[in-house]
Amino acid sequence: MAAVVGIRAWPRPIVLVCETLLVAVCYYAAGRLGLSQQLVADGAVVTPIWPPTGVAVACLLLFGLRCVPGIAVGALLVVASLTAPRLSAAGIVLGNTLAPACACLMLRAVGFRVSLSRLRDGLTLVFLGAMTAMLISSGVGVGTLALTNKLAADDFWLVWLAWWVGDAMGVVIVTPLLLLLHRARWPPPSGRWGEAAGLALVVCVLVPLVTYSSVSVLFLVYPLLIWAALRFQLAGGMPCALFASVMATVAAREEAGSFARLTDIETMMKLQAFNGTLGLTALLLSSVISEQINTRRSVERACQELVEALQHLNAGGPGSTGSSGGGVR
Repeated sequence: MAAVVGIRAWPRPIVLVCETLLVAVCYYAAGRLGLSQQLVADGAVVTPIWPPTGVAVACLLLFGLRCVPGIAVGALLVVASLTAPRLSAAGIVLGNTLAPACACLMLRAVGFRVSLSRLRDGLTLVFLGAMTAMLISSGVGVGTLALTNKLAADDFWLVWLAWWVGDAMGVVIVTPLLLLLHRARWPPPSGRWGEAAGLALVVCVLVPLVTYSSVSVLFLVYPLLIWAALRFQLAGGMPCALFASVMATVAAREEAGSFARLTDIETMMKLQAFNGTLGLTALLLSSVISEQINTRRSVERACQELVEALQHLNAGGPGSTGSSGGGVR
């Protein structure tokens, strides 16, 4: 606490520079992590999940638009680590900066809550923050590559689709986890530790077996995901979805399990469909369960307040009636 107070006492320009550097470092680290799991589809390099978009949207929702410079610097560092700075790099940085900023503005405009405690919050994050806003990054990025002759015309739509889905999945899977971590407190509640440990053990054992199985049984991940979301909401559903997505991506890169004997295009389409449905199921189901729990608690509080009010009226009723009766007599 003393450290936080001390930082806030620094001059504002220094604080802004530190915040910008911190956001840039987080963005760059997430970008390198995403690039470590890239795939090659028909000669084009794609990333099934692009974590930096999730980091950027989460930072903007939590700390505001002052994070935009840090996102731009982080995107520039990621692009510079891949290729020499050129006009195409500027377009990619612009798209990767504008898309999260537009996502934040749209989410704020519709009253999005970072707690993700309502179904409408999950839906707006998916359809506005992910699917709609990430059209900007994919469109600007792929369009810049095409205009600068860095991308063949035949590969345009394939790369655009992979870019858009990867950015959207970064928002759907990574952003809720970061929003959850921001609200987390230490030590966490001690209830249901046994069930949480059992769920984690089952997930860590079964998910690798399912993803690496020579029989296509990826659907067996969904009962585990539903169990996690029903019992622990976002705290259970999103880590389970992320772990399953990472394991599926690793299996796809190694052409193992359900992704063996598939063409590059088939691998990409199957993996992104799996990651997409996994992330959507975890986020929306967790939001529905959280909303139902909050509604039940609100009803219980209202009933308790009503009972207390009736008890108070009953306790004061006879006395007040007796005193008024005595006045009449």
